[in-house]
Amino acid sequence: MDIPDDLTIGERVRLLRDSRGMSREVLAGMCGRGPDWLKKIESGERTLDSNAMILRLAAALQLRDASAITGTGDVRQPVPLGRLHHPSVTAVWDAVMTRPLAVARLTGPVDVPKLQARVDQAWRLWHSSSRNRTTVGGLLPALIREAEAAARSTDGSDRRRVLVALSDVYRLTGQATAYIAPAELAWVVADRALTAAQDADDPAAIAAAAWNMGNILRETSYPEEALRVVTDAADLLRPHLDGAPDDWTGIYGALQLHAAVTAARAADGNTAWRYWRQGDQVAKSLPPAYVHPSTVFGRANVDFHEISVAVDLRTSGQALSLADDIDPDTMPSVERRARLWVEVARGHLQRGDRTAALHVMQLAHRVGAETVAYTPSARSAVAQLWREAPRAMRQEAAQLAERIGVREAG
Repeated sequence: MDIPDDLTIGERVRLLRDSRGMSREVLAGMCGRGPDWLKKIESGERTLDSNAMILRLAAALQLRDASAITGTGDVRQPVPLGRLHHPSVTAVWDAVMTRPLAVARLTGPVDVPKLQARVDQAWRLWHSSSRNRTTVGGLLPALIREAEAAARSTDGSDRRRVLVALSDVYRLTGQATAYIAPAELAWVVADRALTAAQDADDPAAIAAAAWNMGNILRETSYPEEALRVVTDAADLLRPHLDGAPDDWTGIYGALQLHAAVTAARAADGNTAWRYWRQGDQVAKSLPPAYVHPSTVFGRANVDFHEISVAVDLRTSGQALSLADDIDPDTMPSVERRARLWVEVARGHLQRGDRTAALHVMQLAHRVGAETVAYTPSARSAVAQLWREAPRAMRQEAAQLAERIGVREAG
């Protein structure tokens, strides 16, 4: 349908909703929100600046392109099942969603340490490759099938250890397919990770799987449920921490940071900073160089989350001041280092400094190309830069938008 160029986002949402004969209650419910929330969006009382929620609304309204909502006709925001396209998804989907009811057992004994080592190596690749979705996505189908077969070929203590490895595989699958897989796959993967950990009866594995489930809940606009699942996991793990391995404490700290970001995105500053301070205390209780192998919880990641919380709370001056004191090379993950620069760019955008934001976003893309290309907050920032960059920077902004796929080439 033709939509006048001068309409606000809220007016566009209302026009699109009316054109489909949908009530506020129905559309808001499909987005996990109440009708009063949608009424404020449509009236302009509340801003809609979450790219994840824009995509959720677009999917509910059966739009192919979210620019019908944002009004940015020259900036593509495709909505394929609410996801972005990546070539690795097809094979991963096949491994996860076409799992046979009777998974073949392995003919020989399962080498459990070797299986776990392969999973650990895949996690290291996730954090060390600038094209991590391509690199890890190519390994996952075989790893999923091998771990599933191993889980059905062992018993006793070996089976518990294999189930922990299987949970780790599904957690990694959730990370590697975030924003690029259909929602059905995300939910199945999160549930299998949690089920395998619970079957293993391993508190740390359960907590890690809950951290992963919290990611899915938060990114699909269920922040209250996300906060509940990670705080429940922290409560479950806390009694086991005395004398436990450092990695158990590490996942406990990661749960605190997860809760901090979730609260910050809900604009609850007091709760967000309370959880961040708890994560900070956990980091101080661990060796200075400690890094959790999958969540990369540690000193550098706590400092990164301090910036992220400040940006989500729209206290950009605080965020940029914090960023000035961080050495990005201490971040033990290419993916997190790229996301750090994305957060800094968002802070500059909040202050209206588009030149600085473009420079930093280009740096983020050089560090982690696929992190920028497949993270909604980064894509949203690049789209905003393309729309608003100063004339002298417009060509550079356009080139970056083309590289990550928010603007057609040419």
